[in-house]
Amino acid sequence: MKFIPQVQPYITENEIKAVVEYLQSGGWLTEFEKTQEFEKMIADFLGVKYAVVVTSGTVALYLALLSLGIGKNDSVIVPDYTMIASPNSVKWAGAEVILCDIEKDTMCLDLNKVKLKKNTKALMYVSINGRSGNMNKVVEFCKDNNLFLIEDACQAFGSKWNGKFLGTFGDVGCLSFTPHKIITTGQGGAVVTNNEEIYIKVKKLKDFYRTQPGVDWHMGIGYNFKFTDLQAVIGIEQLKTIDYRIKKKKEIYFMYMEMLQDCEFIRFLPIDLENVVPWFVDIIVESEETRDKLSLYLKKMNIGSRPFYPPIHAQIPYKAKDTLYSVASEIAPRGLWLPSSINLNKNDIEYITNTIKKFFMDNSNS
Repeated sequence: MKFIPQVQPYITENEIKAVVEYLQSGGWLTEFEKTQEFEKMIADFLGVKYAVVVTSGTVALYLALLSLGIGKNDSVIVPDYTMIASPNSVKWAGAEVILCDIEKDTMCLDLNKVKLKKNTKALMYVSINGRSGNMNKVVEFCKDNNLFLIEDACQAFGSKWNGKFLGTFGDVGCLSFTPHKIITTGQGGAVVTNNEEIYIKVKKLKDFYRTQPGVDWHMGIGYNFKFTDLQAVIGIEQLKTIDYRIKKKKEIYFMYMEMLQDCEFIRFLPIDLENVVPWFVDIIVESEETRDKLSLYLKKMNIGSRPFYPPIHAQIPYKAKDTLYSVASEIAPRGLWLPSSINLNKNDIEYITNTIKKFFMDNSNS
């Protein structure tokens, strides 16, 4: 059996052909018309007015914060369970990170546990693995507490809540296009919004705050977070197949649930596959020790896997007591991401799930 990676990008002949054609056309590679086309496709797909592509999802979060005027002497609520880019972007902007525990069923920020400070300016809501809580309540909470809502939808491109795309509920939403996302441009991210002022500010911040592109007069402090047309060419082709990609992600997750439904040693988080496009196939086992043993066994059987992120409060830059974040502390060490590539077929998933069941059968009998 060849090695099955935990995830790999789904690249087709269409992307290869498009890149070759672009290179032969004499394009200058840096961002220009193809980037604009890609941005319009993102905005049209999500049903928002504006999309700005940048170098990464982390940069998207950073520019979202800056566009809202968040910086020194401000604080931002961030879930304790997320990729570390979420709190790091707040630190980068010069603001204080206030961690908040998560909900057990969604692994998203628990509004009931938010602790506001007088200087709290925003709530960063992270849609983990395409899931979210009740987004109407999130919007209402932010409105009631005079907070900006920043959606970190980097794991949720294509996912919806109640029929509306995640990333489009807040003042600003952020996306990621790294190789393990549903569409990829290698690296890259996007800021999406319906607010023209935010859009204009992000556009200027990513290009040295020029008065206009290519003109070396600057209205403020900006940076070079420009995209490239070469990346955009790939992104355009990937977006053309987004419906297929969404369908496959849902089918893969459903097959895992069907094939593992009789395995009492694992559980799946609740998922609404009508709205949720799972980034990865995620399972919970009984302990961190079991997770690590299972991961090692899968590797021996040529199957890749990846443990859940550690809670942010367990990371050295944000060290705090486990008791302050009991749900994240309890769930995160027991979670494992299984192979989730779009090109997986039924035979692959049967092999993976049978291997998982054999692991638990052998260990339960020993």
